[in-house]
Amino acid sequence: MIIKPSTALRNDFPEILSLCETTNEPVFITVNGVGKLVVSTIEYYERQKELYDLKLKLLEAEMDGVDDDNTYSANEVKKYAREMLKRKNAKTKKI
Repeated sequence: MIIKPSTALRNDFPEILSLCETTNEPVFITVNGVGKLVVSTIEYYERQKELYDLKLKLLEAEMDGVDDDNTYSANEVKKYAREMLKRKNAKTKKI
């Protein structure tokens, strides 16, 4: 984590930009030792936004599955698969 005082943003902007670009990490800006701002490259921000959007979609899909009445436990799926295999084997033996 890179932390710089607010004066660095004004006085050393090229250094902060270079830090963001070379480390591919955000720089945290403080005022009197208290965090106030985060500076990052656009690429870093867009990558973080894509990850956030993906996680949100995965969570929504998971919640849809939880709310759906047509969900099955692993044991139910195994039982169903065994029954289907038994039926298939029974049909094959009759032929």
